[in-house]
Amino acid sequence: MKVFEQDYRTIRGLRNLFCGDVAEQGCDASILLNDAPSIIREKNALPNAGSARVYEVIDAAKSRVERICPGVISSTDILIVAARDASAYVGGPSWTVKLGKRDSTTASITEANTDLVILSFKADLTSLIYNFKNKGLSLRDMVALSGVHTLGQAQCFTFRDRIHSNGTHMDAGFASTRRRRCPASVTKGNGNLAALDLVTPNSFDNNYFKIESNSKEGSS
Repeated sequence: MKVFEQDYRTIRGLRNLFCGDVAEQGCDASILLNDAPSIIREKNALPNAGSARVYEVIDAAKSRVERICPGVISSTDILIVAARDASAYVGGPSWTVKLGKRDSTTASITEANTDLVILSFKADLTSLIYNFKNKGLSLRDMVALSGVHTLGQAQCFTFRDRIHSNGTHMDAGFASTRRRRCPASVTKGNGNLAALDLVTPNSFDNNYFKIESNSKEGSS
């Protein structure tokens, strides 16, 4: 748990890493693979770049496990357990992990860019429903899974269009607050961060849904 205590961004990074791996052909740790003669790593896929991080946390855990029990525990198992423990550490759900999964020996940046469109920050509601349905997930599943945004921050470039569009779907005060650190110019402030959950950004709870239902949170 020391790694969680040192930096809460590690918890958010593990969440993103886990989601990025699961969304592309299921849990197989293919997102951890680096470039090789027959592999172009998924780490560079557009949805993963700058979002899926903390690879070194999984690598360090794998190295320690290998010293004790070589060739037995997969990186896939370690990634799932780490994501589970990160969730529980900040008050979120925990679950029993069935170990014994095998690691992928291949990766596909093309498939990652295609499959991870389900996570696109530019998708409208109709597109999101369609994308989730193509993954075998219902509207209820989509709403439940969106609750993961109770943790973490968004970069300005991912929500700039919405806060500067002068639309009526967003609370005016909230939009004004977000504009202070996210200018309209596409050449300024792209990496500026904003909490996805204004109330408890470092806790896994239902405040994200409460904020959404009050039409205050529009950056996610």
